[in-house]
Amino acid sequence: MDSDALQTFVTIHRAGGFSPAAEALHRSQPAISRRIALLEEELGVPLFERVTGGVTLSQAGRALLPYAERVLAALQDAGDAVADLRSGAGGPIALATVGTLASTGLTRVLKRFASKAPGVRLTVRTATSAEVSELVRSGAATIGLRYFDDPAPHLDCFALRPEPLVIACAPSHPRAGKRVRALTELRGERWLALPQTRGFGEPSAQTIFAEFRIRGVAAIDWTAIDSLTAQKRLAEAGFGIALLPESSIAEERAAGSLAVIRADDLKVANPVTAITRKGGYLSAASRKLLEILKADFRG
Repeated sequence: MDSDALQTFVTIHRAGGFSPAAEALHRSQPAISRRIALLEEELGVPLFERVTGGVTLSQAGRALLPYAERVLAALQDAGDAVADLRSGAGGPIALATVGTLASTGLTRVLKRFASKAPGVRLTVRTATSAEVSELVRSGAATIGLRYFDDPAPHLDCFALRPEPLVIACAPSHPRAGKRVRALTELRGERWLALPQTRGFGEPSAQTIFAEFRIRGVAAIDWTAIDSLTAQKRLAEAGFGIALLPESSIAEERAAGSLAVIRADDLKVANPVTAITRKGGYLSAASRKLLEILKADFRG
């Protein structure tokens, strides 16, 4: 078992099949198939099962995956450490963040970081909280920003400032700019919310439903909207109201395109957490970015 075999195995899993993996690795499909066949022969078990539209991990493949990812991440760490020492610029940094966090205080953080480390190449990608953890765990991201802690033993978590949520509505809404004594007074409204999905779903998507359930309301009228921006646009147009990050609607409130409804019994915020891979290599620039995140997001 060598790093090439493990890279091939992980790439097939991530790509969802042998053909897309061959394209990603710039190799022929027969070469990819042969490499996996040799690895399966060495281990004595099949690593993949054929399914409609591609392949999925076998039980043995699922057992191997986290170890393979850790080996590949460690090799990447070794390369990054040497490159960091050689260049003196800090090397590239990959930041993975939940999309809604990318539209809040992150701009301020990135501006500060750019002024402190002008020579560093920083890439940012968005994902769900579970996907952010997966990207950091596998070494595809250096630092992650997600909602709630991840109890996985291979991750280090740093609690940041919680993100307050408010009820956003169109300025023409009858209750725009007003207060209600209880959230249950809004049970008849049409709500806009993130989809409730299993597996890699976003934990923050459950917030508004949980708030109603603890008040004895089992179901509300709602529409699944998988984008914060789309939720804001629909709310502006009067198609519903939404529980959104307060900082994410600051520009719209200043422009008068969104307003807020206050509920006296609603004090809710989503926990925000920065994560890194436990034992993973962090360059001086990565540590600087993490330091700025802790300072700014802790307020």
